[in-house]
Amino acid sequence: MTQNTHKHHIGSLILIITASLFVVIPVLWMISTSLKTTEGTLSIPPRLIPERFSVESYTRIWTDYPMGRYFANSLIAVSLSTVITLIFSSLAAYGLARFRLRGSGTILTFLLVTQMFPSVLLLIPFFQIIKSLGLINTHLGLIIVYIGFRIPLCSWMILGYFRTIPEDLDAAASIDGLNRFQVFYKITLPLSLPGIAATGIYAFFESWNEYMFAMVLTTKETMKTVPVGIGQLIGQYRIQWNDLMSASIVGSIPLLLVFLFLQRHLIGGLTSGAVKQ
Repeated sequence: MTQNTHKHHIGSLILIITASLFVVIPVLWMISTSLKTTEGTLSIPPRLIPERFSVESYTRIWTDYPMGRYFANSLIAVSLSTVITLIFSSLAAYGLARFRLRGSGTILTFLLVTQMFPSVLLLIPFFQIIKSLGLINTHLGLIIVYIGFRIPLCSWMILGYFRTIPEDLDAAASIDGLNRFQVFYKITLPLSLPGIAATGIYAFFESWNEYMFAMVLTTKETMKTVPVGIGQLIGQYRIQWNDLMSASIVGSIPLLLVFLFLQRHLIGGLTSGAVKQ
């Protein structure tokens, strides 16, 4: 039994290491390419460790391209849309979790059905709506789109967490004189912060990485987001690989910071909603 257990652990370790390599090696290659000179990116055979290290590409993405503007646009649109999404999703989830509404099952099913359609099918309708509102090349146009796509699934995620909070707490707070809205933001919300943080990470990541709608709804260079700006580094006849990799790494920094800042809430938020009390 001990020998079999030992073999099982070795097999699991080999599997984990192998799977990790598929994730780590592309990241290492991206970092390596970003530190190469332009000539170094074209060397044959390719080298993981640059023959000559250079940070010129990191400087060039800020001087030769409006990367700062791309970052500002992404931060404004994504941050505001994430906050608004969390507010409306929390309210919707609380209502579905605490009130016995007629047709609540239908509402939940409808929220899930909206996630089954490929986003490309909604591209033209969204474009026509945003255009009719005069919001092409505006942060508000992007915010509306991001909110529309994130609220359904975020409501489901927060709903699972709200259901783990005993309703007796609401009743006790009501006896103490709190109205329903006060119970929501003074009792339920503070207890739900891990779940809301996990949902916020999801909403932020998805919106930050969104490319298709941002590309269609922003035609002015001054309104493009980070993914669209990075995509423009791919030229018609040539790709500046070191610039492309440098921009990709810099564009990933906000995601890394958000994850590091909220990671202690992430696991608790994802697991707590999976257990019904």
